[in-house]
Amino acid sequence: MISLFNKVNTSLSSDSSSSMNEKVDWSELPRELWHKIGKYLDNHIDVLRFRSVCESFRSSIPPSLPNSPSFPLQIPHPIYISLNNYLNQSTIYLIQPTDASSNSNLEPSHSSKGWLIKVQASKNQPLSLLSPISDRKLSYPLSSNNSSVILWNLMDYRVIELCKSYTIGKTTRFSSSVIKVVIYPNFPLTSVEDCVSCCIFQEGKLGLMKHGDKKWKLVDDKNFYYDDVIVFKGQFYVTDKWGTISWIDVCSLKLIQFSPHLCGFGNKKHLVESCGSLYVVDRYYESSEDMRRNYAGRHRHNRDAVVVCFKVYKFDEECGKWVDVKNLRDRAFILSNSCNFSVLAKELIGYQWNCIYFRDAFDVRMYNLDDHSVTTVDFNPCIDITGRGHNRYINSVSKVY
Repeated sequence: MISLFNKVNTSLSSDSSSSMNEKVDWSELPRELWHKIGKYLDNHIDVLRFRSVCESFRSSIPPSLPNSPSFPLQIPHPIYISLNNYLNQSTIYLIQPTDASSNSNLEPSHSSKGWLIKVQASKNQPLSLLSPISDRKLSYPLSSNNSSVILWNLMDYRVIELCKSYTIGKTTRFSSSVIKVVIYPNFPLTSVEDCVSCCIFQEGKLGLMKHGDKKWKLVDDKNFYYDDVIVFKGQFYVTDKWGTISWIDVCSLKLIQFSPHLCGFGNKKHLVESCGSLYVVDRYYESSEDMRRNYAGRHRHNRDAVVVCFKVYKFDEECGKWVDVKNLRDRAFILSNSCNFSVLAKELIGYQWNCIYFRDAFDVRMYNLDDHSVTTVDFNPCIDITGRGHNRYINSVSKVY
């Protein structure tokens, strides 16, 4: 939203340098622009910011549409359609301190750094805090004497939405057969009738469902070895075990090949969007038995298998070829069970640049692309905004391959 306002600001300013330095009174924008700007707000935080500018802005768009997606959302199971399943939504936020923050106990070197939180919101239910990496439920932050829950005034912090993730509620033993689900579009001003869901289920089948459908439709009846799906540039992109990326034409249910075969020899491929580019992260398990199971098509998504390394590839759209990435520079990749995303490591407490964070048999781990080490890390089990727990980032087991 900030970049959108900057464009409007530039267009309203004259060519003279004196006018360029003048501040724009957003409340004086032409009324016909308010709704047009509001249509481009794609997350709840930006809608709140837009509506808080003035009464005129607030009256121009609602907080959400009456028929916008509401979670948990009831959907059919991709295999057992008679079962009632519920789709939960979580949002990952970057929380950054500001001059108004009351974080007086933070060390000076960390005063400008933020941290990640994952929030699961359900209708008529209190918010749940989850680990951004392991999805483990976290306890609420407590006061210094542990006597009460801290009230967190978000007006004192800069809150940035990074991404959304979706999980099937574990209502039955069959729920685990759904590996990953994504939805698009899903904005505050989006009607639920416009939403389309895409999932990977039963060890690698690819399914698609539009709102109102009674069952999932199988997108590819020949390839049952899909590893990951994400939303990239407004489209569903998928990768199979060979690293071939395709996007889905929602209208025709056809797969359009986007990249050539990668032919990476890892056990599982992950898709990550970082700085507008698409990456494949290839995960390698420890034993050769896991590799054989992978290509036999069974137990390919064993999240408890021990990981020994990752390899990262970036697809160069201009040249139409894969590039072997040896350095993520100042970025860190996070591979959680429900979503993958990229962060600027220097903005966060406890994260290192050029590293990949993931979960395996040792719980939360970190792979360093510099020295190829795999390290077990222990993040604080609660969100502690008083500063007492921010440095409790423990490297408990280190192993170099």
